[in-house]
Amino acid sequence: MRREAERAFSSGHTDVLMDVQGEKPLADPRVDYVITLGGSIANGWEAVARRFGARAILQDGQASLQMVSRNGVVSEAELLEFRSQVETLAAAAGASVSAPGMREALEGAHVLDRTCAEADVQVAVHVLGIPPDARVEEGSFQIAPRPDGVTLLLDVPRTRDVARGYEAMVRAGRHLASTHGGRLVDDNGNVLDDAALIAIGTELDGMRRKLAEIGIEPGSPLALRLFS
Repeated sequence: MRREAERAFSSGHTDVLMDVQGEKPLADPRVDYVITLGGSIANGWEAVARRFGARAILQDGQASLQMVSRNGVVSEAELLEFRSQVETLAAAAGASVSAPGMREALEGAHVLDRTCAEADVQVAVHVLGIPPDARVEEGSFQIAPRPDGVTLLLDVPRTRDVARGYEAMVRAGRHLASTHGGRLVDDNGNVLDDAALIAIGTELDGMRRKLAEIGIEPGSPLALRLFS
């Protein structure tokens, strides 16, 4: 998956999702390559964590590596390296390991990646002809100044309530335009009238439903990990 908006926006999130208590990262077989351990490998895990960073999770008798994100799917070589390191640590600690087939795991990861890519959308509304430092109503969208105004952006798969987030963004854009005598336009400079804004909202609802159909609710912990 790839971001469709400019990298000028920063979501301000961490790539590791914590559980509801804010304590442990969550592993999911749909996203992670999960190895079940029959013993502890905590003493040697630091080296694995250094190599793979936040994508590697050790908890509850499992060692896992996140396979899918906006950067795409991990390579077979990288997954093999992870599995080999875990198996080496387990052998040294006298722990047993049970790992899923790598080929099947990667095939599933690629299918998930392709499905999510279709819904990986970031919608931008540009308000032109206003001061770049104009005060903006806060919401679940991102804000960036531009020389001729302000850009508001909604990261669809990372927004828990897409419809409400989009409505808030449009409301903020309209308020800015009416207050400062500006105009709302899309990425191509086309004016966004009511009909165009409604059409975009309808399209976003379709993307939300597409994700929900495969068990990924926008803004959920799983979605935040996938679209990181």
